[in-house]
Amino acid sequence: MTNSTYTAGEKDTLRASLDHHRDVVLWKLEGLDDEQLRRPMTPTGTSLLGLVKHLGSVEYGWFVSTFGGKVEPLWFDPYSSEDMRADQGETTQQIIEFYGRARAAADHVIAERSLTDLGQPAWRGEQVSLRWVLVHMIEETARHAGHMDIVRELIDGGTGDHRPE
Repeated sequence: MTNSTYTAGEKDTLRASLDHHRDVVLWKLEGLDDEQLRRPMTPTGTSLLGLVKHLGSVEYGWFVSTFGGKVEPLWFDPYSSEDMRADQGETTQQIIEFYGRARAAADHVIAERSLTDLGQPAWRGEQVSLRWVLVHMIEETARHAGHMDIVRELIDGGTGDHRPE
């Protein structure tokens, strides 16, 4: 983060935090082959690529769908465990590009809306503010980046929340 991030306004600060964790998610994939990215590392089947697919799904859900945007057609059911697995015939590149498109669509919503704007998730009975969604997605992304840190350590010993300088 640059020094200006430390003194930015609320929306820019929240966005910078989300972007930091998003970047960590992608960094956790670097240097691994396709088998390693897909390898289930827990009894429930958690893999690095499955977590990226899930995060793309929730970016679309919380930011885009909740605020009335158009979500691209999904090839999996986001309300089942299919969004946590990279085993429906998709390629690594397809999942990474999906995450990139979800991020870009979410960023568009963030840029166009104020923190107090309200949206209605299809799966909840109450409205949420963009501020709440930003905080929730920082938590969600950081949580899964932590999972990815553990999975990556089990695969090749790599750890950390940022690239070494």
